[in-house]
Amino acid sequence: MAERSIEEHLGLIGWASAGEGTGGILKSRIEDFRVEEMAKIPALDPKGRFTVVRASLTNWETNRFLKRLANACGISRRRVFSSGMKDKRAVTTQILVVDAPQGKVEGVEISDSVIEVIGRTHQKVGMGDHDGNRFTITVRGCCDSEGNPIDGKEAMRRMNDIRSRMAKKMGADAFPNWIGPQRFGATRPVTPEVGRAVLEDDYEKACDLYLGMEGQNSSGDVAVFRAKWRDTKDPKGCLDVIPRYLGYERGILESLLKDPEDWLRAYRSLPHSLQLLTIHALQSLTFNHALAARLAADLSIIEPVIGDLVAPVQPNGRIEVSKMAFVSESNLDRCRRNCQLGRLAVTGPLPGNSASFAEGLPGELEQQALEDTGLSDVSWMVPRIPRLTSSGTRRPLSVLFKSFSVEEAPEVSDSSLSGKWEHGPREGDLWHPDGASLRLRFTLPPGTYATVLMRELMRSPLDHY
Repeated sequence: MAERSIEEHLGLIGWASAGEGTGGILKSRIEDFRVEEMAKIPALDPKGRFTVVRASLTNWETNRFLKRLANACGISRRRVFSSGMKDKRAVTTQILVVDAPQGKVEGVEISDSVIEVIGRTHQKVGMGDHDGNRFTITVRGCCDSEGNPIDGKEAMRRMNDIRSRMAKKMGADAFPNWIGPQRFGATRPVTPEVGRAVLEDDYEKACDLYLGMEGQNSSGDVAVFRAKWRDTKDPKGCLDVIPRYLGYERGILESLLKDPEDWLRAYRSLPHSLQLLTIHALQSLTFNHALAARLAADLSIIEPVIGDLVAPVQPNGRIEVSKMAFVSESNLDRCRRNCQLGRLAVTGPLPGNSASFAEGLPGELEQQALEDTGLSDVSWMVPRIPRLTSSGTRRPLSVLFKSFSVEEAPEVSDSSLSGKWEHGPREGDLWHPDGASLRLRFTLPPGTYATVLMRELMRSPLDHY
């Protein structure tokens, strides 16, 4: 799948405003992408059942770390609770609640992590319970559209120009609330297609896709493994060549080795949160396509029109879906005023069994997005794994970033730079090793993707994030 076609498939097309981006790439070093969860510590009580910890992780995918932590504590993965999934190639800090004795948690040592025990509590945490995330992100190798390096002054000018253009079109520090490429698998957008197979009750196809679907720019050992699966469908032979770090794929293969015909069991070897993510990723396709269609139609994503569905905005930026309302002639002015004040948000669809859709022109665009993603006639029931059944919901079409700052960042030339940086730009890349580096700081509401804001500012190809 070509780069541009991946973007089109995911609905990540169009921009909030015109402008020249900075180019460049993210995550040249793990330390270049830092995420600090802004979360209240659950109420502490020495007699509480759960242990509260602050976990600082370096280059850990959240699911994998939580499984490792659970194993170290001798408990099920289901007994470790977090409020969000973080990027892997990053330095992240977040609050976790562990259903294990404090002494047991205090004795855990896991490489590339710092586990600080805060105390005991009676409270769990759930997805989205935090107030937001604070990001510190460095973009390196800034360049123009021809791939020529640009200096820090020019990169700063371009970034501030785009920010100003977005503000004029959408309001201060607002941007489209795209669902970022991580949700789909980035340049191997396998996650929604696995979800589609699950909704079709075809678990063989779901496992086949997860194991064998090709990705863009995969490392050699991964490409060899996936090709071997596509060619042989032999679990034992594939286990001989699978890279060590593909733990989820290994779990599927080991399940198939025990029972080659039980594809449902093999699929269920994936973590529960990842199984759910496959359904959410499929819903997210429709949302992104609806958002892209709205931008293409020059229809505001900030100010509502008749037929829109608007929802109250909570202090942490999330919306109260249960209090949504249709925009009509009688309440249009009031809804517009409250959207401008940030009290209401115009929403887009995450389809499901009982999802609500807009009416009028917004509704037509949403129905077209359903057709474009092949989800018009889908049943969102999952009879063999009922917890994956989704009723659907809505999501804000725009979101605010806050506490924004940008400055030139020092250059580095040590061994911590990625192999991609060391190999240099390839054809079609939009970064240059002699280009400037910028460091950005900002905060976002929970569920919002920093890479989406960076995409607006950088205008780089999808695999640069």
